Amino acid sequence: MKDAIHLLLQILTIGSILSLILGLYKPVLVLWFLDRFNRLKVLKVYGLSLLILAFLMFVNKII
Repeated sequence: MKDAIHLLLQILTIGSILSLILGLYKPVLVLWFLDRFNRLKVLKVYGLSLLILAFLMFVNKII
């Protein structure tokens, strides 16, 4: 079960990294659900999710 959670967190982290990179290039591709698209919002949405997922991976690895 622990390995499954770790794998899920890795997949979500990689997806967040890819979305962050893609969004810094062209924000409309990853922020299609918002009314305004800019790079600062990309950093807020996907940067925060990346930090949270990385922290959860770290905690999961320790436990």
